[in-house]
Amino acid sequence: MIDVTIIGASGYTGGELIRLLEKHEKVRITGVSSRKYDGEAVYKVHQNLRGSDLVFKNLKPEDIDADLVFTATPHGYSMKIVPELVESGIKVIDLSGDYRFRDFSVYEKYYGLKHTNPLDAVYGLPEIYRSDIKKATLVANPGCFPTGAILSSFVLSKMGIVDRLVFDSKTGVSGGGISPNEAFHFPNVYDNVNPYNIVGHRHGPEIQEELKEFSNVLVSFTPHLVPVIRGILTTCHGFSNNINKSNDVTDFNVEDIHEEYKKQFKDEIFVKVLDIGEIPKLSSVRGSNFAHIGGFEVDETGRLVIISAIDNLVKGASGQAIHNMNIMFGFKEDESISHYGLAP
Repeated sequence: MIDVTIIGASGYTGGELIRLLEKHEKVRITGVSSRKYDGEAVYKVHQNLRGSDLVFKNLKPEDIDADLVFTATPHGYSMKIVPELVESGIKVIDLSGDYRFRDFSVYEKYYGLKHTNPLDAVYGLPEIYRSDIKKATLVANPGCFPTGAILSSFVLSKMGIVDRLVFDSKTGVSGGGISPNEAFHFPNVYDNVNPYNIVGHRHGPEIQEELKEFSNVLVSFTPHLVPVIRGILTTCHGFSNNINKSNDVTDFNVEDIHEEYKKQFKDEIFVKVLDIGEIPKLSSVRGSNFAHIGGFEVDETGRLVIISAIDNLVKGASGQAIHNMNIMFGFKEDESISHYGLAP
């Protein structure tokens, strides 16, 4: 049994951490921190958690006595508290962007913040970095968009058969967080598909940094907001300079690529590779920690299309954080996050 504290527990990811961890047989939640709701019952904020007896407290790092802390805090705040937690011997899983980059100058460029407390962290994508996560003190939970994008494409990068990857991602409004925001206001979202940060989204360089660990592939990324609550559907377009001039198509072999994906993920609990031509659905992964990967088709121009679907709050955030925790402490990897998606 381990003791766990959640800092920033009043947001959507904090609420999901509580929802999932309260069913974990090896975890005791000993603290849920919120400055805004200090002294308030958790269910007053997260009404789906009615029945929980947890109460928000405004906890400072020196007040925390836990084996693990989840920092579900805004970008720029985690860096202020994570070093003190790590120095005190507490393991940390950070759900902000503060420790995702190996090159902190990239973080400073895309987040517009000076990084005052750089630390080495393990990038918390279990399907790639499981062995490092097992030994980690600080894990940087991936961004929601990068999770879906990297899972849909790192096999291609490893195979060395693509020179360029273009990611088109559609996300639900919960990705904007729990605080009201004009961009996510219902009348502004409903009946619309709204591209945003079309060439400079901060998750683009995060995807680029991870995929370049495998090959020198060039990444482009554009997100779109769609009128759903949960989920990210990512369409990965793969291109190669290896063009067969006689018929203007690449040498992509869909069957071989599909087999390589199945081989890569055959022992992964949470990644399901669909049949060639089968399209993932957001409704199939909603509320779950699963990622579905499908498509695997090539058009007459030589464009390879692979599609992934995840729940942005679970596999894209809190569920993946719990998966990382399970690995770090030697628990069963799917403990408390094994349930399937909610469909319809």
